[in-house]
Amino acid sequence: MFTPSVAVAELMVRAALIYMFVFILLRMLGKKHVGEMAPFDLVILLILSESVQNALVSDDKSVTGGMIVAATLFGFSQLIGYIAWKSKKAERFLDGAPRILIRHGHVRTEALASEQITHTELLEALRREGCTSITKIRYAILENDGAITIGLRADTGRSE
Repeated sequence: MFTPSVAVAELMVRAALIYMFVFILLRMLGKKHVGEMAPFDLVILLILSESVQNALVSDDKSVTGGMIVAATLFGFSQLIGYIAWKSKKAERFLDGAPRILIRHGHVRTEALASEQITHTELLEALRREGCTSITKIRYAILENDGAITIGLRADTGRSE
């Protein structure tokens, strides 16, 4: 029960490889999908966890093996966080960069397309923030966590 049937180093390498692979897959998905999880996205994550379970621990069914894999995954998470904290270049690579979706009342369709956000989804996010007109928006930014931040134009007393 406590003696791993697979070498500790192998368990750690397996965990590291799976962590990096899943991390890359999530980065390729885009910010929208990470921040706004639909029911089928949840199903995919649940199936993903089941599908990589054997790759993580191989034939090891010991408690110790599970703890080694869990500790390695948490360690990688901490390491990635530390690297992103120390280096702005690494942070931009690991976390991504916010994308401007609307600038001075004009929708940037190329940004919407690259982030796979439909015009309808953008309008829905604007309505959630209480905005009824795109022309009243100074900026709308898709943040790294998938949220859309909106800045309204200052009311200058003249029509824009």
